[in-house]
Amino acid sequence: MNVKRSVSWFFWTLWVCIVPAGMYLTYHFYPPVDLNVWEFIGFFLLAAAITLFPIAINGTTIFIVQWVTLAALMTFNLFFSMLILQLSIILLMFRIGVSKNELYRFASNSLMFFLASFLSGIAYFAVGGQVQDHSLQHILGPAFLHEIVYFVCNHLLLFAFRNLSGHKHKFFGADLTWETLTILMVFPLSIALYYLFGQIGLPALALLGVPFISASLVLRLYNSTEKINDYLQNAVEIGHQLTQHLQVNEVLDLFIQKISHTLPVDYAYILSVEGKELVLIRRVEMGEIKDNDLVPLKKNQGISGVVWAAEKSVIFDNRSEWSGMAKGYMPENVESILSVPIVRNKRIVGVLLLASTRKKAYEKYQLMIVDMLCSYFAVAIENARHYEETKRNSERCALTNLYNYRYFENLLTEEYVEMRKRKRKRISLIMLDIDHFKVVNDTYGHQSGNEILVEMADRLNRLVEGFGTLARYGGEEFVILLPDVSKQKATELAETVRLTIANRPFTLHNNLEHERKRLMVRITASIGVATAPEDADDALSLIRHADRALYIGAKRAGRNRVAEYVK
Repeated sequence: MNVKRSVSWFFWTLWVCIVPAGMYLTYHFYPPVDLNVWEFIGFFLLAAAITLFPIAINGTTIFIVQWVTLAALMTFNLFFSMLILQLSIILLMFRIGVSKNELYRFASNSLMFFLASFLSGIAYFAVGGQVQDHSLQHILGPAFLHEIVYFVCNHLLLFAFRNLSGHKHKFFGADLTWETLTILMVFPLSIALYYLFGQIGLPALALLGVPFISASLVLRLYNSTEKINDYLQNAVEIGHQLTQHLQVNEVLDLFIQKISHTLPVDYAYILSVEGKELVLIRRVEMGEIKDNDLVPLKKNQGISGVVWAAEKSVIFDNRSEWSGMAKGYMPENVESILSVPIVRNKRIVGVLLLASTRKKAYEKYQLMIVDMLCSYFAVAIENARHYEETKRNSERCALTNLYNYRYFENLLTEEYVEMRKRKRKRISLIMLDIDHFKVVNDTYGHQSGNEILVEMADRLNRLVEGFGTLARYGGEEFVILLPDVSKQKATELAETVRLTIANRPFTLHNNLEHERKRLMVRITASIGVATAPEDADDALSLIRHADRALYIGAKRAGRNRVAEYVK
């Protein structure tokens, strides 16, 4: 999450005002005691190793270099302890890969640990703690108070700094539990290192450091295994959820949502292989769906094009690794990238590209998880597209591509339900029938009649678009459903439709002649109008009454006219 520039400046200003001067004063009042170069190197290397190989348990990373810094305090005084901690913070920031937008974390973490270590060090000396005092009864009380003060200060500052930077953080949460357990780990290790170093010197660092780091690595490996198992279980569950959805947009949205919750994703792009191009079909940036208006890519164009051409996944830890490959659009604050080909039946059908503003945001094992999710996604998309195509074919007239009577009658029933719920005030229905259509078929052939129907559908579509729903009801009959339109307005629209048909000839080909000459033919239509609830109490009655107005009020009255239903 990016913080405001003002917050970033606030942290850096505080750091400049407090840390350099504070370190100087600490050196002046609590300078190193009997410290040589090799001892400095030894303590620094131990602290660095602990920083680079932290303990990770259930997704929580525990940074417990304090057991080394407390021993350094009791052995060499407060300045050396704080210096080791500050150097460790710098290593930690580089290890986690802080992006340009998060550089303030150098200042905030340095400031937080400076204040916590300084105040806890003052507390240590205030209750009688001494440097190089090897009396156990004298050292236990001040050392334990040091840890308590450090714990309280660190947690209060962490709570304040995180909320200030926009990261919502609970005061009583998992972090508080782990920090409490950390005291129980740190305190005995610090005492052991202090006494052992006093007896044998530098070898003590290895005797305690090697087992500690080994245990950290074992726990880290175990945690990674547990994390992979959790990812696999989530992937299977997400796969089942994807296959349960039958709308393409629902599948796309669910896939992006789930993968964004599973991995650190700030930007997500799904591209589909359309012939010789990769076409963007879903674009989500910072949780917001954007328009799919990016230029299509060809093979080996951009990161997605390279993934398509090579048929291999890629993972990048920072911008410098991929900047030479990128082509066209890529947000400026992106650092880490993970891109995977979407494969169906051993053929690449698309490419998924995920991006994060953090450096080193993705692990290699996550490629396997994303690849599995893409397999589920490919199946779900294919099923959804097949379903939508089947549904569209069942709802549409194959000749005119208008809705058919089945869809229309279901829609009309739904509109009646809405009217009974008082969400609709009225429903108007226009029913249209082409006059003397049998003559057209007999004179020019049925194929010519089909040409008339197609052009009729096109003209009606242009007139009705935005006003209501147009359907081919059967043969040469068309219907127009107009929700919340009065009978007067419906009749006016019907008259516009009639004039549009009658005043401009239709184009057809004479399919009964060998040469299929192109002809211009004038066509008219008779139209009936009915409106609910005044004309009908149910859907079938509304259709019947519009049909009655059509045949009795328009056809029998001479055709090429509009008639309203009259009770």
